[in-house]
Amino acid sequence: MPARPDRRRVGEAAEDAARQLLEGEGLRTLARNVSYRFGEIDLVMRDGDFVVFVEVRYRRHVHFGGGLASVDRRKCRRIVLAARAWLARQPALADAPCRFDVVACSPNGTDWQPAAFTLDDV
Repeated sequence: MPARPDRRRVGEAAEDAARQLLEGEGLRTLARNVSYRFGEIDLVMRDGDFVVFVEVRYRRHVHFGGGLASVDRRKCRRIVLAARAWLARQPALADAPCRFDVVACSPNGTDWQPAAFTLDDV
């Protein structure tokens, strides 16, 4: 079942806010909404030599730990699988160092967590 239009709009706005924040910090966007049947990456960016895979999480309330806490081990695995698939189609970047960041968005602002998880975490 597709996301409700208002929910999709909120998600797109959160991704736009995250992208603008990261580009303001000097990262360059390589791809958006990379999707495979086994996982999805919201943003793929370049930070110097690093290819950065970014998960954007929007939470209206932080009662259950907010956006950063919502990226569990299962979600990390899915992001890593999608990152590997994306890199396999980008031979020029296949040997670049990678990083997995999370940007948590809420009505109170945006919180960027560089290197939020590593391959050792999954």
